[in-house]
Amino acid sequence: QVQLVESGGGLVQAGGSLRLSCVTSGFTFSSYAINWYRQSPQKERELVAAIASFGDNTIYADSVKGRFTISRDNAKSTAYLQMDNLKPEDTAVYYCDVARVGRGQGTQVTVSS
Repeated sequence: QVQLVESGGGLVQAGGSLRLSCVTSGFTFSSYAINWYRQSPQKERELVAAIASFGDNTIYADSVKGRFTISRDNAKSTAYLQMDNLKPEDTAVYYCDVARVGRGQGTQVTVSS
């Protein structure tokens, strides 16, 4: 059974940091790229960051470049999103997604000004 479980969200003040985790099981993690998306009621779903299967290639949305870092540990079947210098506009539900495999339930990130 495929599972993707995000954690690490919460309430933080602007300028603060959070580290999201996506623990997975049920598929060959190292064979897939991992995507982090975010969704808020006011905005369309946005691809925040993505990382290739062996971590040798990453992409970021312009809105988070220089502040967010995506990484993965294939031995632990886990992906991470380090978020620094958070801004109120980063407030959203963040979820990890693996194409053609599945998506987690998401974790809420709220940044206060």
